[in-house]
Amino acid sequence: MRRFLLIAIPFGWLLALFLVPFFIVVKISLSDVAVSIPPYVPQFSWETGIGTFLRDLDFENFVFLTTDSLYWKSYVGSLVIAVISTFLTLLIGYPIAYGMARAPEEWRATLMMLIILPFWTSFLIRIYAWMGILSREGLLNQFLMWTGVISEPLTILNTNYAVYIGIIYAYLPFMVLPIYSALDRMDTSLIEAAEDLGCSRLTAFWLVTVPLSRNGIIAGCFLVFIPALGEFVIPSLLGGSGTLMIGKVLWEEFSSNRDWPLASAVAVVLLLILVVPIVLFQRNQQKQQEAEQ
Repeated sequence: MRRFLLIAIPFGWLLALFLVPFFIVVKISLSDVAVSIPPYVPQFSWETGIGTFLRDLDFENFVFLTTDSLYWKSYVGSLVIAVISTFLTLLIGYPIAYGMARAPEEWRATLMMLIILPFWTSFLIRIYAWMGILSREGLLNQFLMWTGVISEPLTILNTNYAVYIGIIYAYLPFMVLPIYSALDRMDTSLIEAAEDLGCSRLTAFWLVTVPLSRNGIIAGCFLVFIPALGEFVIPSLLGGSGTLMIGKVLWEEFSSNRDWPLASAVAVVLLLILVVPIVLFQRNQQKQQEAEQ
């Protein structure tokens, strides 16, 4: 009984903090925009009763999402940017994790600290710093012009390239750490056995190292893809007007347009899209735990 309570209380608390706000957002998504506080109707009242309240709810906002190309283009744009960012983060993060796993034992703690060091600074401050780096008068353009690589400043800020750079920088540790954990547990004698059987170092890497680190790769990709799909800080600060990401659209609907019902419908659809990778991630984690037992 004590063990059950020990697990049930925190899980119940977390579940309540998710379900209650979710049902509130669903209710708002079925409402209509209004010039009031809060800016939507209907609002539940004991005088009118729950029957009248439910009759006034409708799915107009969800229907509108299918008729306006801005929203489905934003969903598609978010998926494209999230997929490309995840792939690029994997290309950069895997060699880093591999180098950490093959580094001398006394250096691994230091390398681990360097990976998590950016988390000691506010996420918002780090993204603002990239605005100064990527601007036309920023450090990157000044350095490239000083070295003679370019003759005039490049336009990087307020483009999709800046968004990719920001996402890769922000979520690179989430890719490196699970891959490093998988590579660190790998038996290096398997590589030696493959080379003794005639494999080259590159062939042994593809046939032994990569398959054994598959769980870390999958976990890292999900940990990058899921938050990148709904990201709004990075596209708002580093992206331009042509950067269509659903998180940015969602924020503008809430803050600028004050259309809470439509913004809530956008959020509900985004959550339903995220359910798929979250479930796949949980299944991968469960399989990994069963394999380790």
